[in-house]
Amino acid sequence: MTRVFVALGANLGDPLAQIRAAQTALDTLAEPGSLRHSPLYQSRPMGPQDQPPYVNGVSTFNTRLEPHRLLDALQAIELEHGRERKDERWGPRTLDLDILLYGDLVLTDERLTLPHYGMKTREFVLYPLADLAPDLVLPCGTALSQLLLTCPANDMTCLQGQ
Repeated sequence: MTRVFVALGANLGDPLAQIRAAQTALDTLAEPGSLRHSPLYQSRPMGPQDQPPYVNGVSTFNTRLEPHRLLDALQAIELEHGRERKDERWGPRTLDLDILLYGDLVLTDERLTLPHYGMKTREFVLYPLADLAPDLVLPCGTALSQLLLTCPANDMTCLQGQ
């Protein structure tokens, strides 16, 4: 069994409802009683700014799924929630689910990079991750607390209570 961290993001349709539905769907991948969610945040889009703001969060759980099986399951959840895969990088999405960490595994292949290649610089990942695991140390030995020192919140707003 492996502890994983998954980033959730959405900015099309009803993003808050999309994220909540995805959180519920993650329960089917988690070992019973292991699923936890960060507070949700609203953030500016990372790519083109002519799109709605994002709702983001992080979930963590224990799973028996191997990394690529987990990726397949997450992509199936995205599709069930209307995700269309387009060539546009950082464009608007009904739902985006990314594996951030899969235990201490370091992996790079044609489908998957672990830890997630962009997680060290993205406020909408680091802050919710810190809500769940403030003492986390990444497989490379970098403490999450160190990453937060150099990552401004960029007007991100916590949607606590939403």
